[in-house]
Amino acid sequence: MRSTGEVMGIDKSFPIAFAKSQMAAGGSLPTTGTIYISVRDGDKQKIIPVARKLAKLGFNLLATGGTHKILADNGIPAERVNKIKEGRPNIIDVIKNKEVVLLINTPTTKGPRTDEGSIRAAAVMNKIPIITTLTAATAAADAIEALKSGDWTVKPLQEYY
Repeated sequence: MRSTGEVMGIDKSFPIAFAKSQMAAGGSLPTTGTIYISVRDGDKQKIIPVARKLAKLGFNLLATGGTHKILADNGIPAERVNKIKEGRPNIIDVIKNKEVVLLINTPTTKGPRTDEGSIRAAAVMNKIPIITTLTAATAAADAIEALKSGDWTVKPLQEYY
């Protein structure tokens, strides 16, 4: 049995509580920069509001083929980047060069030899936060929006009860 560790974030709003939990885990959410988005086919329609919010918040978006097309079709500006198997420069190069501040990648397959596995490994090695579910992507976008508003504080736990 292995311990995975636990962190907690508490606030009057869920977005700030989520942001605090990410800070506590050592993976603070960015408030500027470029975000990579690549989602499986079943998530493409659902990522649109998240991507739209991130673009509205001033982030540059980077996406691979299918995700780039769905963003473009919905008027969301994004730059296309190659998948690993499409040649270089590709998303691994972008990660290693620290040209992205956050990755949103919902996996289609499992295992370390998959593109998703290579992307996750590169993100961890380069200390870039990675989100692998639509629920977390939505929470992160809301948390980033709340962080950018600047309306949050730190209080002792006792002040919440």
